[in-house]
Amino acid sequence: QVQLVESGGGLVQPGGSLRLSCAASGFTLAYVPVAWFRQAPGKEREGVSCISPRDSSTNYEGSVKGRFTISRDNAKNTVYLQMHNLKPEDTAVYYCAADMARPAICGLGPMEYDYWGQGTQVTVSS
Repeated sequence: QVQLVESGGGLVQPGGSLRLSCAASGFTLAYVPVAWFRQAPGKEREGVSCISPRDSSTNYEGSVKGRFTISRDNAKNTVYLQMHNLKPEDTAVYYCAADMARPAICGLGPMEYDYWGQGTQVTVSS
């Protein structure tokens, strides 16, 4: 059974850091593009970052460049999103997703992804 499980969310002060994890079961993350998305109340889901399967190239949404880092641990079948210098506008539910069509390069469009985790809440507030 294909499953993605996110963890690591929580409440953090502005300027703080969090690391989100996305653990997969039923398939191998290294073979597919994986992305992190977020959705704040009243807003559309937006792509935050993604990592490609073969060359591990990455892509970031403009507002998180230089603050967030996506990585993959093949041995643990897990993708991470390290977030630094968090801002109140980063507050959202964060989801990881996998694209089983297996394109070579990842994208940040939600419609490209067919398997999703349940989400983890990130709240940045003082």
